[in-house]
Amino acid sequence: MPTTGDGVRELASYLTGAEAKQMADQVEAALPISTVRGSLAPSRAPYIMALIEQSGLADDRHTLVSVLRAVEGARASSLIVSPVWTAPDNLVGAGQLTSTLHQYIDNARESVICATYNFQRSSALWEALKTAAGRPGLDVQVYMDHDAADESPAGWKPTTRDVAATLAPARVYRTVPWQGTTVRTHAKFIAVDHQYLIVMSANFSKSAEHHNIELGLVVHDRAACEGVLATFAGFHDIFERVPTQ
Repeated sequence: MPTTGDGVRELASYLTGAEAKQMADQVEAALPISTVRGSLAPSRAPYIMALIEQSGLADDRHTLVSVLRAVEGARASSLIVSPVWTAPDNLVGAGQLTSTLHQYIDNARESVICATYNFQRSSALWEALKTAAGRPGLDVQVYMDHDAADESPAGWKPTTRDVAATLAPARVYRTVPWQGTTVRTHAKFIAVDHQYLIVMSANFSKSAEHHNIELGLVVHDRAACEGVLATFAGFHDIFERVPTQ
């Protein structure tokens, strides 16, 4: 770990502008340090907090804010992209897809927006999304492929109505025909708080999350996240909301 002076330089080099702004806003608002840590990407939070501690800034909020604001100005356009994997037999150590998704959903404060082709009850996200949907003030939306869910043998996978009922009051949407043609949605992503975007090859199933070789990318950038959501919102005529009854 760097010495005190080196720690400040390493912190300034390591942080993105988005991270620095977010942390500075929270520190200025006198939020607990645990809240500040919880808002960071799980893969980056331990080292960032260690650097702050090593630099002697943990107990000096005024100086910490000054450092963070300087980083915000110098690195406002920085973008962090982290890979996450699934592979059989625990071949992946750090950066496992399932645990990464859990952490982002569990730490969500404003919204969780998901799109997937295949949703199974065996998915670890089934319970995570149920818990998230029950949290007051958290907007949860799920977009699914109609045929993948509703045209499968009964009982093998939850139907879109099953998902809507289980995740209520979350809003669940399914594809509808477009200009007389069946539309399949293969887009697979999770957007959290309009600033974290996880784009992945994996469906929401146990095999995809634990056994297959799957790759995902976690993009920590509000502009990138909101750009994807804005484009996806343009597909509203291809989806209909699923009733819960």
